[in-house]
Formats: sequence, structure tokens, C-alpha cells
Amino acid sequence: MNKPSHERTVETPQTLSPSFKLSFEDSDFLLRDELRAVRLQLELLKTETILQDHNIRSTIVVFGSARVPSPEAADSHCNEAEAALAADPGNPELQRAVRASKHQLAHCRYYEESRKFGRLVSEAAQNGQGRDYVIMTGGGPGIMEAANRGAADANRVSIGLNIKLPREQMPNPYITPELTFQFHYFALRKMHFLMRAKALVVFPGGFGTLDELFETLTLIQTGKIEPMPVLLFGEEYWRRIINFEAMVDEGTIAPKDLEIFHFVESAEEAWNYITAFNAPGPKEPPMQRSEPL
Repeated sequence: MNKPSHERTVETPQTLSPSFKLSFEDSDFLLRDELRAVRLQLELLKTETILQDHNIRSTIVVFGSARVPSPEAADSHCNEAEAALAADPGNPELQRAVRASKHQLAHCRYYEESRKFGRLVSEAAQNGQGRDYVIMTGGGPGIMEAANRGAADANRVSIGLNIKLPREQMPNPYITPELTFQFHYFALRKMHFLMRAKALVVFPGGFGTLDELFETLTLIQTGKIEPMPVLLFGEEYWRRIINFEAMVDEGTIAPKDLEIFHFVESAEEAWNYITAFNAPGPKEPPMQRSEPL
């Protein structure tokens, strides 16, 4: 097939020069430090435009560890570790592997509750043409996979916001393909997590989960976003990891700041709290006037 006339360029030293490329086709130009503002805008606009195209009106964001396995995977790892130890019972590394696999097996309940929550919310909320309370995750394995998987169990759409990392994070297979995104900038990714959020459900996790949790708590505390349910799943875990009351005792947060979040233990409890919070009727006014995110 012949190229259109505007693409039939005679190859000369001038036309082969990088400066002759159209700016939006010149990847070397777009990746210059001076173009960072443009790249930030593109990451904002691409996701926003596609979400609007799919009529995504509101979301519920699920955070949690990528290292929490499914029950099937955890059971398989545990059996393999125990079999290896049985063949070499004095091996300290194999002993540690068995202990670790049993810890993972214990954490499987979080995977199951995240999956149940994704299914429960998606079945209840995604009705009609408008898509409300759509499950949104970081797009990876573990807790994120479980929430997307729950939405897929209900035959509903869900969103995954992946991030480009040195060790590639592949999108889990349960995200709706046309709602699978990849980000370079953590800041833009975190902005999209909150732009449509009606609740944040946080399962046990590591540095990334804590980062996302505390940013949200700070934005609510300072009135930058409207209050929403921030639900910490597994009170025993969170109280072991963070001493919130000690922060009050030290005077670094106010006693009222403890009301920004709430502990839950089951998918049903989390969903009931969210629906009660967002039910029509008078609400307690925010601590200060919120600004656009």
C-alpha cells in the first residue's frame, strides 16, 4: 500500500536529521528532562480520558501487599517446603522456609477477604449504565490480584494502575484489559487512586501500602480531599505495625485524627461501613474546606 503523500518523504541529510521528526513522534525529544511537565500531563490525561470513555464515575480503592499468595499457591508452597525439609530435617534454611510458608498460609485469609470484597462491591454497585464503586487496585499480584479477581468473579469491570519498576510488575490477569494502565510517576498514579475514590480499603502490606495509606490520611487530615472511609483490614496486624495512640500521646496528631480511619475484619463489615457512610443524609462537616485534588 502506498503511503499518503505527507508520509512520502525523500531521504536526504535534512529529512533524516532527528530535528526533522514531528515532535509527538520523537521519543528522544519527549524523554528530555525539559519535557517532564508534558509527560506528567500525558499520564494524567490518558488515564482520565479512558476512564471517562468507560463511564467510570466512582471507585473503591484496595491497597495491600503483593506478597500475600492465593490459598492454592500458599498450600502448594507449604507442601513443597515440608517435603524438602522431610528429606533433609537438619537444614536450617529449609526450616526457615517451612516457617515462612506457614506464615504465608496464615495470611491467605486476607487474600480471600479481598477477593470476597471485590465480588461483593462489584455485584452490588455496578448496575445500569453508570459504573460506580468500581474496584481499583495497583494492578499487581497478592491482595491487588484478589480484589480484581473478585470483580471478575462477578463478571464486572475493575481497574489496575500498574507502575513501571526495575523489577517488572506485570498486571494481574483479572483486571479488565481496557482498564489496565501503566505509570512512570508514582505521584500521578496516587492522584488517580483518589480522584474518584469513595472509600479506601487497606490490607496488610509493606512500604508501598504504608506510603499510600499515610498520604490519604494526610490529605483528609489537612482538608485537601473530602473525608471518605479509610478502612484498615486486620486490626491485630495494624496495631502491631503502627502505634497510632502513641502519636496522640506524643502530641504529633490530635485525638480526633484517630477518627479518620476504622478497623474492619471482613468483607461484609467493610461494605456495610462504606454504604452507611455514603448513604444520603446529613454528614459531619469536614475539618476544613476541601480543595480540588
